[in-house]
This record gives sequence, structure tokens and C-alpha cells, in this order.
Amino acid sequence: MHAGRRFQLSEVIYWTRRDIYYFAIVAFIPTALYYFLDIRWLVIPWVAIALVGTAAAFVVGFKNTQTYNRLWEARQIWGGIINSSRAWGILVKDTVKADKEEIQTLVYRHLAWLTALRYQMREPRVWENMLLKSNLEYARIYKIPEREIPLEEELKKLLSKEELTYILSKKNRATHAISLQSKHLRELKESGRISEFDFIELEKMLVLLYDHQGKSERIKNFPYPRQFATINQMFIRLFVAILPFGILQEFSKLTKDLGEEFIWFTVPCSLVVGWVFYLMERIGESTENPFEGGANDVPISNISRTIEIDLREMLDEEDIPFPVVAQNNILL
Repeated sequence: MHAGRRFQLSEVIYWTRRDIYYFAIVAFIPTALYYFLDIRWLVIPWVAIALVGTAAAFVVGFKNTQTYNRLWEARQIWGGIINSSRAWGILVKDTVKADKEEIQTLVYRHLAWLTALRYQMREPRVWENMLLKSNLEYARIYKIPEREIPLEEELKKLLSKEELTYILSKKNRATHAISLQSKHLRELKESGRISEFDFIELEKMLVLLYDHQGKSERIKNFPYPRQFATINQMFIRLFVAILPFGILQEFSKLTKDLGEEFIWFTVPCSLVVGWVFYLMERIGESTENPFEGGANDVPISNISRTIEIDLREMLDEEDIPFPVVAQNNILL
């Protein structure tokens, strides 16, 4: 997510500059035909353009509302993971009648689950937007931790060799990390190191963690419906394409008093109006997948590090990692 006060205009222009070039070309062609070849019938009544623009505005507004809801739901889910993780830490610390190594194993395995989950959330999907050239270029100003450090290297710090091999052999690693937790709790109950009641409470917590994981996977694996995304983009492109023909008609009325050269104001005017509509569409598009690694994502790397710091401090450890900091105002 953007951790600054706001995006700078220069950042937005850099992000959308390819679209700006396209809008300028689209506006230049009919204007040049009008000015150089004296083709005066290249106009479209404003009523038709206004109807398309109104439809485009409604669709863009609907999409942006829905994509914001996806983003906010994702943030609520990971807020729940924070609370449940802290609860797991105090329950394990205060209910397990074992040595510190046993408690540390349960806490570290929880951190392994959290690590596996965030890596799964960063896996690319075909409908995501990070492969767009504009997004790839903008992503150069920050680094995605899950793309920089292999999962195996992170899990080595948290799991035994046997558990690491087991987890890495599975497709859904986060699911099997919780499965190992449940197996461990059963062994502790059978050996009398936790009571029957505490075992039930800890198992309920594991079920709650599965619930958080499932909700997170739902957003990751089910995109904003493609039919709505497609029609949204089509309406915007159609509006941008026909917009210069309506503006051309209006500026042509002023050339009698201001001169023929005044018709060239069609280009910047069309560019600005088209850019405003297209920017709203791009914002919705960049918000619809809140885990892909974009600048507007839920900062799951930062959230995971916050949880790790809290749990390690509960264990009274001294080697505490530093919080994840924003890179050029982008916090992941």
C-alpha cells in the first residue's frame, strides 16, 4: 500500500504515460484530417458521446466500489490473522505444560504457517495485472520480499528438517503447517502436557486460522468477474476513441473568430478528459487483486513481520527482527 500522504502527480503520470501517448495519437488523427485535408464531416453529435460517457462512468463507479470492497475485506481478514496470532501466542505460552523448546516449536510453526500463506498469496494468477508494462516499471521502485527470498530459506529458520521436507512436498503448504500443529497438540494431550479443555480451545484456534486462510484464498483465487472487467474496459476505450470527434465539433465553431489553428486545442482537451476516465478505470483495476504485489496491495509482508515481532517478544527472545519499512512510500 502507499504509505505516504498521497501519490504525486508525477508518479501518476509516469504510471499512465503509455496511455497518455495513446490518447494524444487518437486525438491527433481526426484533428489533422480536419485541419490539413479539410474533412469537415468528422464530427459526432455530443448526445451520442454523452450517452457512452454516462454508461462508462456508471460501470467505472460500480467496478471501483466492488474492487475497494475486495481490498477492504482482504485487510479485515489479515487484521483477524493478527488478532488470532496473538491469541495463539498467549494460549500456547500459558496452557502448555512443557519446556520452552516445546512452546517455541508451536509458535515457530505458526510463523511457518504465516510465511507459507503470504508466499501463496503472492503467487501470480493469469488475471492479475502485475505483468502489465506500466506496473512492472512502477514496481522497480520497490521490492517484493516474497520474490527476493525463496520460501525454503524462510521456512528453514522455523521448522525442523523433517517438517521442512514434509511441508515443501505439499502443494498447499499453509494447510499442512496447521495440520502439523493439530498433530502436535494431540500428542501433548495424550502425554498429559495440556488438559482436555485447553486442547479443545487450541483446536478451535486452529480452525479459526483455517477460516482466515480460506477467506484469503477466496479473494486470491476468485477474480473480479471477467465479464464486468471486460465491458468496463470496452466502454472506456470506446469513449476515449469517439471523444475527439465531439470536441472537434465544438472547437470548429470557435475557429471563425479565433482562427483555424485554434482547432488544435482539440488534442489537449481530448487527452485530459480521456485520461481522467481511463485513470479511474486503471485505479479500479490495480485494486481488484489485493495480494499480487502491487503498490495498492494489502501489506501482508509488513503484517507478517509485525506478528513475528509480537510472538518472539512473548517468548522473551532478544534477536528480534526489524519491522518492514516502506520503500519509496510503498509498504508491502
